[in-house]
This record gives sequence, structure tokens and C-alpha cells, in this order.
Amino acid sequence: MERDQLKAISAIVRAGTFEAAARALNITPSAVSQRIKALEGSVGKVLLRRGTPCTATEAGEVVLRHAFRLEALEDETHQLLGVGAAGPTVTAIAVNADSLADWFTAVLRSVAAARDTLLRIHVEDEGHSGSLLRAGTVVGAVTSDPVPVAGCTVLPLGSQRYRAVATPALLAAHHTPEGPDWARMPMVRFNVKDDLQHRLLRQLSRQNCVDEWDPPQHHLPAADGYREAVLAGLGWGVLPDAQAVRAVADGSVVRLDQPALEVPLYWQVWNLHTDRIDALTRQIREAARARLATPAGSRIRTDRTIGRSDN
Repeated sequence: MERDQLKAISAIVRAGTFEAAARALNITPSAVSQRIKALEGSVGKVLLRRGTPCTATEAGEVVLRHAFRLEALEDETHQLLGVGAAGPTVTAIAVNADSLADWFTAVLRSVAAARDTLLRIHVEDEGHSGSLLRAGTVVGAVTSDPVPVAGCTVLPLGSQRYRAVATPALLAAHHTPEGPDWARMPMVRFNVKDDLQHRLLRQLSRQNCVDEWDPPQHHLPAADGYREAVLAGLGWGVLPDAQAVRAVADGSVVRLDQPALEVPLYWQVWNLHTDRIDALTRQIREAARARLATPAGSRIRTDRTIGRSDN
């Protein structure tokens, strides 16, 4: 695999099309196509799904991870040697919205103080960021999945606690002698990937409350907007523990009498040590240690120690 071929596939996936990649590389679309054809011939596999946008195949994701790792190492080498344009290094990561609005702000302050990194943050549900790691789109992700993506190290961060809350008016409108009318009381859901409330409903179902759950749902995929919707009484929701405590204290909401939901969080990061990536990992672990509940374990796990996972 030649360097210009790896640059071509990297540019195509980032830009979305052969033409856009050609503009980014300052070459012709024909030259980009020839490089990809040669790369696919050298590895004996189709690496790209041609479309708008172009996406990597499973084999292409493996090649992309290799290409992105080489880029990261080259960027750091140039910085250390003082070769090429000086400036911050671009680092792409995935963070779930609740973390970004809460404990992760300490990481942002650390990065701002260091002034050596430009973050490209992908806001993704903590249970669905593995695909970004597998594709090489990000070098690390805050995730709820303890099983490492191939080539990644997994570090436990702690547990994010959530509390189920509703406004007094909403609860009064859907109250029964047995408690809240869960089947009819509307909920505010972050998006279709968010299953926190359904986890709670499944717990209640095991207590023989209701056999089938399909409550009315509002979807609002923005952390601040979600909180405001719950406080406005649009539906019941689950708020991070600190937010829930403040809202209960000022009378905006009442806690629904259910145990806290805990979501263990992990930092999955490329098994590639550069100064910038290692520094970011330290900043994330320090911020998590200060705000999240104690991790369930502290053992560092990689795909080499417990096996590759494609989940």
C-alpha cells in the first residue's frame, strides 16, 4: 500500500466523493480513481462503496484505520522535527450529548489551555459510537461498550447516573392509585437510539406492572432542549443526577419513585501512543474521575487481551 493511495482513500471518505477528494489533494479525479483501483488491486478486496457519499467497506475500514494512524504519526513527527506548517493537530473524537453538556466541559477547558489541539467532536449516543471507531472516523470515543473495537484500548471512566423525573402537573394528570400511569404518560426521548427510559420500563414490566410498553413519545435530540422540554412538562424524562437534584430542589420537577439508572462509561481509544492522544486520554480520565461515579473496574483491556469484537 503506497502512501498516495492511502491518502486517496482517506480523502474520499472524508470528502464523500472522488471529485471532492481530488480537489482536496489537488489532483484530477482520474488520478484519484487510478490510485483507488491500484490500492484495491494490491489488497485484493473492494474498499469503497461507490455512491454519494462514498463509504468504506469492511475491508476498507481496516485500510482506513491504517491510513489514519499513519497520518497521526506523521503529524506528530513533523511537529517534533519542526517540519511543515506549525499549528494545532486536528483530533476527531466521539462524545455523547449528556457527557458533553456535563463533565466533559472540564476536558474542553484543558484543551483550550494547551492550545495544541483542534477537536472535531462527533456527538453520538454512547451505545453507538463503535461504528465511528471501526471506520477510523475518530481516534477515541466515550462509549458504554466495554468490548473493544479492534485496535483500541478500553479504559473505564465511571458511571453516569440518571433519575426519572416529571413536572408535578404532568404527574398529577397521569396518576393512578398504583402510581404513575406509565402506559399513557408521555415521555421525552432524546432520539431513537436512546433506550434509557425503556430500560426503566422493562424493569417495571418485570414487576408485572404492564406487559407491553408503548407510551406516547416526543423526540428532542439536544441535551439542553431535552432538559427544558422535561422541565416544561412536555413529558417525563431521565436527567443526569446533578441536573435532577437541582430541578427537584427548586420545585421544577418531582422524582419518580424509581431507582437511579446507571450507565457505565468507557474511553475507547486507538492503541496508538502519540503525545496528543495520550494527553487527551489523561484529560478525559481526570475529568471523569472528578464527576462520575466510581468505575466498576480499573483493568485496561484491549482487543489483543480479550479478543476482537465487531459489535
